[in-house]
Amino acid sequence: MSRHWEPVVGIEVHVQLATRSKIFSSTSVEFGAEPNVRANLIDLAMPGALPVLNEEAVTMAVKFGLAIDAEIAEKCVFDRKNYFYPDLPKGYQISQFELPIVGRGQLSIFLEDGSVRQIGITRAHLEEDAGKSVHDRFSESTGIDLNRAGTPLLEIVTEPDMRSAAEAAACFRQIHSLVRWLEICDGNLAEGSMRCDANVSVRPVGDESFGERTEIKNINSFRFVERALNYEIERQIDVLEAGGEVVRETRQYDATRDMTLSMRSKELSDDYRYFPDPDLLPLRLSSEFVARARSTMPELPQQKLERFISDYSLAQPVAVRLTRDPSIASYFESTVALGADPQLSANWLLGEVAAALKREEKDYADIPVSSAQLADLIKRLQDKTLSSTLAKVVFEHIWTSDGSVDEIIERQGLRQLNDTDELRTLVQRIITDHPDQIEQIQSGATKVMGYLVGQVMKASQGKADPRQVSDLLKRMLNI
Repeated sequence: MSRHWEPVVGIEVHVQLATRSKIFSSTSVEFGAEPNVRANLIDLAMPGALPVLNEEAVTMAVKFGLAIDAEIAEKCVFDRKNYFYPDLPKGYQISQFELPIVGRGQLSIFLEDGSVRQIGITRAHLEEDAGKSVHDRFSESTGIDLNRAGTPLLEIVTEPDMRSAAEAAACFRQIHSLVRWLEICDGNLAEGSMRCDANVSVRPVGDESFGERTEIKNINSFRFVERALNYEIERQIDVLEAGGEVVRETRQYDATRDMTLSMRSKELSDDYRYFPDPDLLPLRLSSEFVARARSTMPELPQQKLERFISDYSLAQPVAVRLTRDPSIASYFESTVALGADPQLSANWLLGEVAAALKREEKDYADIPVSSAQLADLIKRLQDKTLSSTLAKVVFEHIWTSDGSVDEIIERQGLRQLNDTDELRTLVQRIITDHPDQIEQIQSGATKVMGYLVGQVMKASQGKADPRQVSDLLKRMLNI
């Protein structure tokens, strides 16, 4: 990106709320049914079918508002957002416009360099989802699947506070983490449980006014948010530096070609002709209702992050990674509660465990190693029964079997050689077999010591502790 230009980014995140039924009907929201199976008369917009608000969706929206320290509306109104699209049966979407359920709030995002940014949340409002156009079932026509029609959404709108694609991706990730912590969304990006629209413009560095913006619709991964925005930022800069003007429009991201493409001109709020839905009364939230929602709140990610730092002396970047996902945070605490060292537990969860999960395309909720097994493994590292090399071998065994750590150590003969007669004999043999290297060390070439340590490790088949080997070599060579 040119150093003469500054991007300005805000995002809108559509969160599918984890209710059992739709927002205005009793139809199940379970994913994976055949097309149009999960759609009743209300979802199909049959004449005379009236919407009935789902209280569970309201509670979830309030919990999100409380989590970001936002204004919770005492009165909010549902509006009709009018537009025509084949998968919108009513010809309008029930949403909220002037009086949303959640007002202004704040969200902390954590960047890769360890810095923290405060991002303003403009609003979060309840609305229903539309259906889905299906283009691959028929050769010459498009099908309409209304299973998603009426699915409850919470649309979260940020202020244009982000100044890079990386910050926008971090904000999307933080919202994803928060709604999962609150258990108001399963966060399954592949199934469309969360979608991100990104609004972006560029302006000369130092300019306070906003440039013309474009909107990139329906991005469904953190990585694609960053890639799409980076492309669009560069595209806008190229247009402006060539003397052109950025056109306000809606664009889509093509991941295959790694580029954004024009879809249509960007609508303004006036184009939707919002007006209050006459079938839904204004919603008034009592202080008792808000208090009940607050009483069901779990410990929030920010609170847990601060506690991990204070209670376990973890560095902030480590604590941030451990609190991105409720599954990994719970696993970490269970492991530590069983006597494992917090630092080692964090290192293993973010290192070996994370690598194994990535390799097998699994989530932290699906770790085949129990927290008790990992705790036992770490305790064997702590008491020097295992070296780090041997611990990785044991980890591979417990990843694929139900055996205990101690059983595997004994069965596979993986116990570490400590400062015993056997280890001293091994070190002495290496000293005897490498007179040239010993002479170099005694002449001051201490870097050669690493070579001898490696030879001992090789001879012990990885069962020796490198630090003990190094100390033993120094003692035996009077260094």
